[in-house]
Amino acid sequence: MITGTIKTKVDHIWNAFWSGGISNPMEVIEQLTYLLFIKRLDDIQTLKENKANRTGKPVENPIFTPEQRHLRWSVFKELGDPATMYKVVAEQVFPFIRNLGGSGDNSTYAQHMKDARFTIPTPALLAKVVDMVADIPMEDRDTKGDLYEYMLGKIATAGQNGQFRTPRHIIQLMVDLMEPKPGDTICDPACGSAGFLVAAAEYLQQHHAQSIYASKESTEQFNQDTFFGFDFDSTMLRIGSMNMLLHGVENPQIENRDSLSQSHAGVEDKFSLILANPPFAGSLDKESTAKDLLAVVDTKKTELLFLALFLRIMKNGGRAAVIVPDGVLFGSSKAHKALRKTLVEGHKLDGIISMPSGVFKPYAGVSTAILLFTKTSSGGTDHVWFYDMQADGYSLDDKRNELPETEGNNDLPDIRMRWKQRNTGEKTRFRTEQSFCVPKQEIADNGYDLSINRYKEVVHEAVEYEAPSKLLADLKKLEEEIMQGMDKLEGMLK
Repeated sequence: MITGTIKTKVDHIWNAFWSGGISNPMEVIEQLTYLLFIKRLDDIQTLKENKANRTGKPVENPIFTPEQRHLRWSVFKELGDPATMYKVVAEQVFPFIRNLGGSGDNSTYAQHMKDARFTIPTPALLAKVVDMVADIPMEDRDTKGDLYEYMLGKIATAGQNGQFRTPRHIIQLMVDLMEPKPGDTICDPACGSAGFLVAAAEYLQQHHAQSIYASKESTEQFNQDTFFGFDFDSTMLRIGSMNMLLHGVENPQIENRDSLSQSHAGVEDKFSLILANPPFAGSLDKESTAKDLLAVVDTKKTELLFLALFLRIMKNGGRAAVIVPDGVLFGSSKAHKALRKTLVEGHKLDGIISMPSGVFKPYAGVSTAILLFTKTSSGGTDHVWFYDMQADGYSLDDKRNELPETEGNNDLPDIRMRWKQRNTGEKTRFRTEQSFCVPKQEIADNGYDLSINRYKEVVHEAVEYEAPSKLLADLKKLEEEIMQGMDKLEGMLK
């Protein structure tokens, strides 16, 4: 978690933009992202140079050539004159980052950056913001990620139309449960700032670096044919592309696409892993919605349509970890029931993690769950593993402060452990415990209701009460004492 001091610094930068003439929250975050991106490129180049100095070898894949040294953050920020700095950034640095991933159609990054505009209005504002950004520590990966999430959280429109920023530790949990492997084709059909794709890339880099960088072909596959993200917000596509590039993925397939529309109905049986938190609480126009999705689930609800989409675009054998609102688990409409039956009977529903309602604060207090399933097109659900998450390591109020690492404050390590045992020891656990398994037939008998409260047993503590005759005797005695007191009071008044 970032400290209150860093949050205050970001708040000051935000206020500087507003007072400097940029009041659109999305424009603020986009311009600030460009500056953080430029700063991070310089940091990466410095790391490459330090490694080259240690090994005595040339700088590997340099971002800046010696002739481009003046474009580096550490160089232009030292220019004393704001007007000179502004000219360098606007006319040279910004065009440089626009073409960083290649030109023309060679890079999805370049395609999204075509329409990028440098809109900081004055040299004075640029100089002020550069000084402020320079004061923020960006070395630690977690701090950098949390900083980015904090900035995204300041977008005024966040939370509207069901679009909530997914907390990074929840993303990390979902990625850890899915264990991405080299050769996976990983997709988020509502990718936003590409948080799930970034976490999956980091997992592969951490656990399978030897495989993904073993050859030119495997490296190319990792950079170009592993990560797929769709969104129809051009600003978020640019931010997502920069986010991926900063995390070592050079050319992910991040496309401007409305995943649920009829115009993109052709994608099917393509991806081996889906990681997503699609927008929910929304309603679509059936006329523009993909007809093959409506054939699976006849509804306008986006959360149900996205689930149908996941099943369509996954390969057989593909896995999914996706966030859904609780209503998907127990909704009584025909569409709700049909989709749950499809998941249980037509494919393999592996598990459901019920999350506390505070996970998405301060955006919303909506209750959500993580659905974990495998596409088989031939059934395979034997039992479903349930976990009742009570705590995620952070306070469940609007502040979402990190809690001390004590028992009961964080269920995530326990979830990781018990997920691995879902087909063994977890099957013998009692329904009174935090996690347990439920046979498929019982779920079918309950109309495919997937709410954990349907199956969880609550232990009521036995309370022994005194016999009614004893209670009556005590009441009579108390009443006698009251009457004696009243007689005494009456005598005193006389």
